[in-house]
Amino acid sequence: MSAANATGQAWWPTYRAPDDLAAVEEVPLADRGLPATTYDLLRHAVQQRGDKTALVVMPDAARWRDAVERTFADVLRDVHRYANALHALGVRRTDAVTLMAPNCAELIPAVLAAQLAGIAAPVNGALTAEHVSQLIRRSGSRTLIAAGPELDPAVWETATSLAASGDVDTVLVVRPTAARGRAPELRLPGVVVEHLHDFAADRPDDHFAGRPPAATDLAAIFHTGGTTGLPKLAAHTHRNEVVDAWMLAANDLLDEDARIFAALPLFHVNALVVTLLAPMFKAQTAIWAGPLGYRDVDLYGCFWQVVEHHRISTMSAVPTVYAVLAQVPVDARIDSMVCAVVGAAALPDAVRTGFERHTGVPLLEGYGLTEATCASVRGFVDARRPGSVGQRLPYQRVKAVQVEDDGSWTDLPPGGRGVLAIAGPTVFGGYVVGRDEGGLVLDGQGKLVDGWLDTGDLGSVDEDGFVHLAGRAKDLIIRGGHNIDPAAVEDVLLAHPDVTGASVVGEPDEHAGEVPVAFVTVAAGAAVGPEEILEWASGRVAERAAAPRRVTVLDALPLTDIGKPHKLGLRARAAQEVLAQRLRDVDGVHDVSADVVDGDVVVSVVVDGGDTAPDARAAAESVLGRFAVRSRVRELS
Repeated sequence: MSAANATGQAWWPTYRAPDDLAAVEEVPLADRGLPATTYDLLRHAVQQRGDKTALVVMPDAARWRDAVERTFADVLRDVHRYANALHALGVRRTDAVTLMAPNCAELIPAVLAAQLAGIAAPVNGALTAEHVSQLIRRSGSRTLIAAGPELDPAVWETATSLAASGDVDTVLVVRPTAARGRAPELRLPGVVVEHLHDFAADRPDDHFAGRPPAATDLAAIFHTGGTTGLPKLAAHTHRNEVVDAWMLAANDLLDEDARIFAALPLFHVNALVVTLLAPMFKAQTAIWAGPLGYRDVDLYGCFWQVVEHHRISTMSAVPTVYAVLAQVPVDARIDSMVCAVVGAAALPDAVRTGFERHTGVPLLEGYGLTEATCASVRGFVDARRPGSVGQRLPYQRVKAVQVEDDGSWTDLPPGGRGVLAIAGPTVFGGYVVGRDEGGLVLDGQGKLVDGWLDTGDLGSVDEDGFVHLAGRAKDLIIRGGHNIDPAAVEDVLLAHPDVTGASVVGEPDEHAGEVPVAFVTVAAGAAVGPEEILEWASGRVAERAAAPRRVTVLDALPLTDIGKPHKLGLRARAAQEVLAQRLRDVDGVHDVSADVVDGDVVVSVVVDGGDTAPDARAAAESVLGRFAVRSRVRELS
């Protein structure tokens, strides 16, 4: 029996268009009989299609033809073995297991096993050892699943540092996908070190020896930049994750034969919910890129061949990826692609137009945040709403509010612009702030108000539940889909003895979407220059990706009329400078400027008029299309 037929209308209502939302919600969510936990979801997939391929994992882009394949039954057996290994180490229901490795064949079931035995705590391996140490201490984790030196030498170096500082008791090592030969012997003084696959090899693979989780138990904690430089751990229950995954799966775009491309890192909620859990509902196959994911430069040279070979139906990525793919010749048959999903940052019209015109594949926008598990809004291929990122997902509520001077909220009418707030079954229970005898202690830290989540984003919601974004209230920098908190970088800059002010913003980048750049003021008479300050910051930020690309010294930082930092102006300046540089040698370009329009940065380019205008315009738009920025081109009058 197919997964779609097994659960009938309860799981798969008619959900093709925006008008279907009301009918979907006529059935209470509790009556849909969804799996209680991610473990139950995997078991259901095995019951329906256990012999079907669940995972196809590439060792890296250069060896995409040498992928490792695992059926759903294989994955469940791996999850049982790994979870029983963790249980044997003493991991129980309220214990966190830290996972720090790039994507590989062993990491995927390891994440699910950590959720079965305890609580998965994925960590970005690019963070400094001190930053990871803070996250581990807050979670209370004593067990680390980490990449060994074969897979990621830098991550292994961090693991070595964590072991030396006493942050963990056990390190279970994962190897590269399709690793050959005997695993290298690894030792860390005072710490148990085992290769995960070998350590779990003789554990039972047909059941879990411990107490399985319940829907209300915590499944995972994800670190998020938040609004301060300190680590924040957002906690998700199994119900949060399963329900959000179902909301994404409950559409008529993709059937059980669909194949999903996955290339975002598993420390990001999108990778877990969109490309791992959601496909399980219909027993769909996920094609996983190598450890570098979309950061692997070799991937783009073979991307369309990968799509053809694996008959990929959809993918999930950030705008920058689509800007790059719009420039890659389509050298294969890609008619299997139904759509491509885009999120994590605003999608410029030039990127959408360029990608869709180049490939014929429609881009489907979405919106969400870690504190609401992952996705709260998604678009429709055949019912686009211009200027919108999509309609709210079933059973989630989204509204715009006016935050009053006393902190209270006033709900705004449809179309009113304010701070977006979300309520419903995917909203998290809070951030991890400590631990007591009952397990992890959670606190909303001002983000939760009567069950509503303050997203910190500005926008409006129309009468049909379509969300229109109007800027980022949080000023987070999104580099390749990863949030960088500018406050953490600013704190480092302000620690320099000669720096008196600092403001860090995102500068458009054709590969990463945004990269951090810094604007600073220095003390009167100080002889320090930008290069010295840049070197200071680069050696002290919490993660390499957050190091500023450049530093600019100003006489004064711009402020709003009420004295708050005016970062939009600096973002506009950064965009103008980088685009002017890229367009400098383009024939027919006369001027490049950037302004703040409706709370966002818009780059304006003036090109030749007359007979040469079409060529000049096309050349300018080609360059602009590689950057995730709003832009407009006009001819010289």
